[in-house]
Amino acid sequence: MALEITGKIIQIMDETSGTSKAGNAWTKQEFVIETFDKFPKKVAISVMGDKVAELKKFKTGDQIKASLNIDSREYQGRWFTNINAWKIEGDGQASSAPQDTFYPDQDPGTTADSPSDDLPF
Repeated sequence: MALEITGKIIQIMDETSGTSKAGNAWTKQEFVIETFDKFPKKVAISVMGDKVAELKKFKTGDQIKASLNIDSREYQGRWFTNINAWKIEGDGQASSAPQDTFYPDQDPGTTADSPSDDLPF
C-alpha cells in the first residue's frame, strides 16, 4: 500500500542505529508532521537507511509531501503499525509569511500592498 501525505514538520526525533541479528548495521529516524486538514492530524513517520540523509534536508516548520508505506505486524497477540516514508520532498509552497503580489499592468516598483502615486485622491 502506497500513500502520500502533506503537512508541516513539527518535530524531528534523534537518529537511532544498531546492528540486526544478521550483523547488518541500520539507522532509523522518526519525525512528526501535522496535516492541513480541517481538523489537523499529527502523524509520526519513520525513515530508515539512506532516507535518513534525505530527512536531514528539512527542519522543523518545513512543509513536505511524504510518500508512505503502511505495514502492520503481529507480535505475541498484539498488532503494531509502522508508517515508513520512502520519499520526502518539499511541498513547493512558499513559507506562511505574506508575500507581495505583483500584477503585470503595474509599475514594477509597486505591489498590491503599495499603491501607485498617480491616484487622483
